[in-house]
Parts: sequence; C-alpha cells; structure tokens
Amino acid sequence: MTASTPEERLAALGLALPAVAAPVAAYVPAVRTGSYVYTSGQLPLVQGQLAATGKVGAEVTAERAKELAQTCVLNALAAIRAEIGDLSMVTRVVKVVGFVASAPDFTGQPGVVNGASELLGQVFGDAGVHARSAVGVAVLPLDAPVEVEVVVEVA
Repeated sequence: MTASTPEERLAALGLALPAVAAPVAAYVPAVRTGSYVYTSGQLPLVQGQLAATGKVGAEVTAERAKELAQTCVLNALAAIRAEIGDLSMVTRVVKVVGFVASAPDFTGQPGVVNGASELLGQVFGDAGVHARSAVGVAVLPLDAPVEVEVVVEVA
C-alpha cells in the first residue's frame, strides 16, 4: 500500500464519501469518546434515499446486498470523518457489526457483510482488519436490506 490517504485510496477505487446521512430518529451519526469513534447503524442511503429495499435472499440478491454493505460503510466513514476531521487519524478499525434483513432460509450474512469488511481493508490496509459480527434479522428500519455499525480507534 502506498503512502496515500484513506480518501485517496477511496478515489482510486472510484468511490467518494457522501454527505453524512441524516439520522432517521433521535440519535447522532457518530460519537467520539476518548480515542474511539462509534457510528450509529448506517443504512445504504444514497443522496438521502435507500438504494434498495427488501429482504436478502428474496427481493435483494446476496451480491447486491454486499454492494449495499459497502454503501453503508461509506456512510459510516463519512460520519467518522465529520466527527474527527480527517480519516488519516484512524489508527485501527476495531469492530464492524452488520445486520442483514434476511429471508427465512437465507444464511449468507457473512458474505453480505464482507462488502463492508473488504472495503475497510482496501481503505485502511492492515489497520482495517477488524473483529466482526454478521447478524440476520427479520426487518431493518425503512425496510433496508442491510445496516452496518463501525467502531474505530483514532490518534
């Protein structure tokens, strides 16, 4: 990995951080405490609209859901950057929790959440390797197919 910044690595992947997604209830997008930043659950919002709705394994394919998990992480990174000013301050991605709204017989949640994990690895290199949970749930807010939370350590 070159000495480029996380934002430059995102740009090299053809990606850019969006504006911070507005909360859909009574919470803030991210909170810093000490050397950690915790994001709220981030939905796959693009310009304020869900990129897809429905259950993974029914209305949404696993491949599409993996892309949506990446969108969730872009929103999480935007919230983190808004909290700390510069993603270069991230020293470690600590934990990712991915929730997948799943059809009753869908068991591929880990593959879906790989969309989030793989992007964090591409953006932060070794510092992007993290602990993780991938959880299947009956329904998510606004009928989103996937939701992702991220915890990072900052300098």
